[in-house]
Amino acid sequence: MIFDKGFGKNTGLGLFPAREILSITGITIRETGEPGKGARFEITAP
Repeated sequence: MIFDKGFGKNTGLGLFPAREILSITGITIRETGEPGKGARFEITAP
């Protein structure tokens, strides 16, 4: 999954820390893109 720690191929920290930091404030982030159509993220705030 894209939010797992270590996802990808040495391209940086990834989205794992972003999701963890946002979750502290109750904000959620989900990846809802379709393969071949680019990335799409949905952010939900309380």
